[in-house]
Amino acid sequence: MTQASPRPMEAHEMATKYTVAVRALCEFTAKAGDLDLRFTPSPTAQEGIAGHGVVTSRRDDDYEREIALSGEFGPLHVRGRADGYDPKRNQLEEIKTFRGELERMPGNHRALHWAQVKVYGHLLCAARALPSLRLALVYYDIGSQKETHLVEEHSAAALQAYFEAQCGLFLAWAEAELAHRAARDEQLQALRFPHADFRPGQRELAEAMYKASARSCALLAQAPTGIGKSVGSLFPLLKAAAAHGHDKIFFLAAKTSGRRMALDAVENIRASAPLLPLRTLELAARSTACEHPDKACHGESCPLAKGFYDRLPAARAAAVRQPMLDRAGVREVALAHGVCPYYLQSELVRWADVVVGDYNYYFDVTAMLHSLTVMNDWRIAVLADEAHNMVSRARKMYSAELEHAGLRLLRKTAPAALKKALDRVHRQWSALEKEQQDDYHAYDALPEKLVNALQTAATDIGDYMAENPAWFDADILDFYFSVLHFTRLAESFGDHSVFDVTIANRGAGGGTRADSVLCLRNIVPAPFLQPRFAAARTTALFSATLSPWNYYSDTLGMPAGTAWVDVASPFQAAQLTVHIAGHISTRYQHRDRSLAPIAALMGEQYQRQPGNYLAFFSSFDYLDKAAALFEREHPHVTVWRQPRRMGEAERDAFLARFTETGQGIGFAVLGGAFGEGIDLPGARLIGAFIATLGLPQLNPVNERIRERMQAIFGAGYDYTYLYPGLQKVVQAAGRVIRTTSDTGTVHLIDDRFARPDIRALLPAWWHVPG
Repeated sequence: MTQASPRPMEAHEMATKYTVAVRALCEFTAKAGDLDLRFTPSPTAQEGIAGHGVVTSRRDDDYEREIALSGEFGPLHVRGRADGYDPKRNQLEEIKTFRGELERMPGNHRALHWAQVKVYGHLLCAARALPSLRLALVYYDIGSQKETHLVEEHSAAALQAYFEAQCGLFLAWAEAELAHRAARDEQLQALRFPHADFRPGQRELAEAMYKASARSCALLAQAPTGIGKSVGSLFPLLKAAAAHGHDKIFFLAAKTSGRRMALDAVENIRASAPLLPLRTLELAARSTACEHPDKACHGESCPLAKGFYDRLPAARAAAVRQPMLDRAGVREVALAHGVCPYYLQSELVRWADVVVGDYNYYFDVTAMLHSLTVMNDWRIAVLADEAHNMVSRARKMYSAELEHAGLRLLRKTAPAALKKALDRVHRQWSALEKEQQDDYHAYDALPEKLVNALQTAATDIGDYMAENPAWFDADILDFYFSVLHFTRLAESFGDHSVFDVTIANRGAGGGTRADSVLCLRNIVPAPFLQPRFAAARTTALFSATLSPWNYYSDTLGMPAGTAWVDVASPFQAAQLTVHIAGHISTRYQHRDRSLAPIAALMGEQYQRQPGNYLAFFSSFDYLDKAAALFEREHPHVTVWRQPRRMGEAERDAFLARFTETGQGIGFAVLGGAFGEGIDLPGARLIGAFIATLGLPQLNPVNERIRERMQAIFGAGYDYTYLYPGLQKVVQAAGRVIRTTSDTGTVHLIDDRFARPDIRALLPAWWHVPG
């Protein structure tokens, strides 16, 4: 196993030495030809580790494993770990795990592997004064467990010449990167806050961020909306980059709006420091960055994959001259050089100072930023904006679903070569359905035969794609990736997750069901996220709603010693009038009778103070009934509703109704598009009605989650229902007061809001009547 990608050394060495891992050096200098993803599916990380273990366990007792090696070439410090050395045979081995037929491995993959083992060969010869060395590429087939050996013998002099040639190809780039890093850090040390002064609360947030970096610890920061959290978090960590030796800052957000605010914050900082050579990269999803979604990722199908690595050097050189590489900027450079924008942005991560993207790029199962960080040994700072979303988002990252109905359709259209594997999956799936008596059932263990069938199907689909490069079927490809995700998560199944099967549409007489959904459902993301936190020098999670902190710390697996700061709000209680409608119950069984008093309350408030309001309800059904009654009883008030399905244009049109001079009430679902992440300052929004506690629905899935939360944390109801619900309420209410000059009114409509334990979870600056 090797480390990858260059990373500058410690601060006192940066001016003269540039550290590059063996794999990174070879990827830079030896990769050529097409981008080609057909040699799939590659083994999972667990399979790869296990495969290395099997191979090395077959060697003699004197076999050396994981040999740390390093060498110098001018300002370059090259390092890595060779997989194994057999001293009896004087043979250095580079072990690669794979699936399928080795003959179908693209030639440029093999060339890269030879480059790596040759560089390791030189480093070993130099370290042990060996006159010559046998080099072996050992390919281990995960399926058959067979090894294929490709062996060459080289003199030490030949290996040295090869090493120096590779370093020579990289040297000019490394020297330019050293100069960039030195200039960047010099400017960052002198960096000043981009505005005349900090906003109230912004300085406290910035100081907490900087101290967390200095202590190399994680931070949970609750900071109110309106203080400028994006600039208040990025600025101190940019200052820390020079002082604490950060290589990169990853700014991660849950939504596009959050990423846009991060990019704007970088622009504000750069505008105040025009000499700052700061490279900022925005990561776009593959679905949005792909120019040819109807083509496969290899040179025989996609023109932007053809010769990708031949054109990459020029594209890379052009890109790093641009300080701001947002999605549009990356696309412009990529198309100008005829390369894929998505894979160009992946390459540019290595050379960016600030990377802005979605949570999944660092926290997901196959997160690119995390894997690069570990391989590179980068010193990174991670910022997670609107972190109250982290629990639900992380659960989705480590959950997987498969639908039987979709498999049934695929079996009818799939190529003949895939029918056997898909039929086996269908048989095992049907057997599981027949054994299950209930419509919903959670299992203590995974169905081994079904999981094995899924793994085989994934292998067969991958082999078929490699054998038929011109073939493309979007439905089978979606199924393939879903199965890969499911089987990867199955390898780490434990108490943090639940496997359940939901069956719908029973057949006649209760026989075979028409459809079922398999779900490997993550409940506690902590075991998956802990390695992510450990890989960062500092990780700061911040949001306006992170209370109670222990809920987030427990479920996300925050490291021991995580700091907590609750930034004082710049808002005053006099700005927000809070009313509790204690005479109304919005419980499910009371909803119909709640409609009339809710309509009356809203009508009275609107009559007292006409203007723009948002009214939040727990479901679309509840919303529609409430809006219909309100319109009948108050026809003079303009009303608009959030539809069940809403595109971006409809969302913009909904928000456009909230003008400075407008008047009316927008009806929305709590936790939806308008419960957070929208900014309607001043008269654009003067009040909100929240007719729900936001508690998740009572159903078998949530009850299973409650049981598991109770067993692990002893707080099943609070962790499953209360805290997630109140977080949505506070976020929705937070739409009303956006600046220190705003005033407004919030009606909390439910008798439970009057309970002391509920009121204790509301923002401290609110004045909530007793």
